[in-house]
Amino acid sequence: MLKQLSEKDIQRYSHQLILKNVGYEGQKKLLASKVFILGMGGLGSPVSMYLTSAGIGTLGIADFDNVELSNLQRQILFDQKNINKSKVEIAKKKLLLINQNLKIKTYKQKITKKNVDKIISNYDVVVDGSDNFKTKYLINDSCVKNKITLVSAALRGFEAQITTIKGWVKSNSYPCYKCMFPPIKNKKNNETYQDCGIVGGIAGIAGSLQSVEVIKDILGVGKNLLGELLIIDLLFNRFKIIKYKKNKKCNTCK
Repeated sequence: MLKQLSEKDIQRYSHQLILKNVGYEGQKKLLASKVFILGMGGLGSPVSMYLTSAGIGTLGIADFDNVELSNLQRQILFDQKNINKSKVEIAKKKLLLINQNLKIKTYKQKITKKNVDKIISNYDVVVDGSDNFKTKYLINDSCVKNKITLVSAALRGFEAQITTIKGWVKSNSYPCYKCMFPPIKNKKNNETYQDCGIVGGIAGIAGSLQSVEVIKDILGVGKNLLGELLIIDLLFNRFKIIKYKKNKKCNTCK
């Protein structure tokens, strides 16, 4: 049975409670939900802030890096006083200033094949804010295996890509990340977006969209980007959706 809302909850989330797709029962679902965020950078910052504000009950945040000066251009959760300090530790302090009722579990460690299943199996939804294919493939495989919704995004220059994945569903319309971006043989999977350059605002937009995808999935409302890749090009103000099907040769979600 879901916990009842307190008077402070009703006041805090009043602008969501009046939405017919959220309401009292929907807010209770959000407060009972658990979301894991991989990477507290350009995507993880806005995602965590909006999910905290929306009333997600428990957040797991993972990042083994410290804050650097170059991060401040897009990672809006941090400031100059945080340089050389742990991202997850600073993030926890600042998110609790937004919502002191939030439960936060920090993971100041690298997510690997050895620990990924154990970690994400405790959550309802996973948000991928990583910046390299190796990690994206790893988290995709684990989410498919554990039947957990994955909301993934990537940034490059003035562009962003966002999709939602339920690759374990036996439907041709539910591809996994590897179906959409098959690993290329003889090519390193640790390629990163770091050297591509990023406009800070595009990270905020993509992260905000990820947070809404998470909320819709928890509430079971609207239409998620399942089997669809939303591509945003803000240099020329173009928005495009590419539809994907399962790859019959995919070893992860076949």
